[in-house]
Amino acid sequence: MPLMKGRSNGQFDAEADELRADGCVFGQDDSRDEASTQARSAALLAGEFSEFIFAASRLENAYRALQEEVSELSLELSERNAALNVSLAKNEGMRRALQQIVDSMPCGVLVLDRDGALSMINPESKRLLRLDGTDLGDGSRMTLHQISAASGVNLEFVCEKAPITDTEQEFCVRDSSGTRWIEVRDRRLFHQAGGLNVLDQTILILRDITAQKRSEQEREAGRKAMALAEITTVLAHEIRNPLASLELFAELIDKDSDRRAEWISNLRAGIRSLSGTVNNVLSFHGSGAMKLAPLSLHTLIGNAIQFVQPLADQAAVSLDWIADGDQTLVMGNESALQQVVLNLVSNAIRHTPAGGRVTVSLRPERIAAKSENREKHIEHAIVEFADTGCGIRPDQINRVFEPGFSGSGDTTGLGLAVCDRIVKQHGGRISASNGAHSGALFTLNFPVLQMELATA
Repeated sequence: MPLMKGRSNGQFDAEADELRADGCVFGQDDSRDEASTQARSAALLAGEFSEFIFAASRLENAYRALQEEVSELSLELSERNAALNVSLAKNEGMRRALQQIVDSMPCGVLVLDRDGALSMINPESKRLLRLDGTDLGDGSRMTLHQISAASGVNLEFVCEKAPITDTEQEFCVRDSSGTRWIEVRDRRLFHQAGGLNVLDQTILILRDITAQKRSEQEREAGRKAMALAEITTVLAHEIRNPLASLELFAELIDKDSDRRAEWISNLRAGIRSLSGTVNNVLSFHGSGAMKLAPLSLHTLIGNAIQFVQPLADQAAVSLDWIADGDQTLVMGNESALQQVVLNLVSNAIRHTPAGGRVTVSLRPERIAAKSENREKHIEHAIVEFADTGCGIRPDQINRVFEPGFSGSGDTTGLGLAVCDRIVKQHGGRISASNGAHSGALFTLNFPVLQMELATA
């Protein structure tokens, strides 16, 4: 920064030289000129010094302002550091509070980082996984594989087999303390990166469901006991009277040789009625899988009609069997479908007065679609059971398939419910309605095995 306003050092030297030159020209003895020159020099130096003082003052003021700004910045930095320390203290307090909450939770919590390493495990998890006596180190880098191996609970399976979050898996653990059940729920936390969901953490929530499982087992055992008691009650009620009749028919066969054929027919009807009752109860309360195989619906129904014919003879009701074609094949269970025919025919006979008629018919449904000279000629088989009785009351027609419902009140109400279950197990449908003139009409619709036959 220049010390003198408007002049350089070179200019100052030049002026001095000029003054000296003037002294040489005009003579050194001229005292008045010398005094004038000195006065001019003094005035020039005074001006330049004044400029220097002014510049120094400006620098002093700038330095003072800079000091004030530095002081303000230091104060602001100190305040922000204090606020940051307070925030860190609050965060630490919240972290400790959350840790205490997690540690006191009644369920186990494990937190894994994106690499699958354990970042947190609460005491309940250690208790559930029997890890209390296991050295976990600092717990920060223990992997899920190590925890699974130490606990005997395959937690890796949960993470590997669960492509989405919030899934549940149940594990049965058997150890020296007995059998335990542990439910593991998987929750995953993601963040957005480049438009994609990137895994941050995996949270496994463990819960001991041993008491729940035992309660379910006890309920199932109770249900089976109640079912057994119900079966016993039903069988005792339904079998007592028919057995008395069978005993009577057996005595009549022995004593009355002239009407022996009639008594034998009645005996057969009673035995087959009892057989149907027992089969209904067992079918309704059974839970085993039904085995299906290809069978001829025409042959099956024909054999079932012969089996139930003694019931119709005993009730003096005509039983007709009408079949349209004999190539109707279905995937079915022979004994189950025979039970359906027995139930529906028995129900029709029971509601048809003496001299009436029960008609069982089978007809296929054909479609007209053809392709490459081949015709799919059967899609469904329709089986109808019609009688000439009083029909079904309108307020009961939607309840006839309910278990335990009996329109007359003199049966167990299982026959039609068993029919509904068996037909549905065969992929079919059953419906109840009243005939066009009188009596009830039950219609069964079964899917038929497709057979492509070349047309002539």
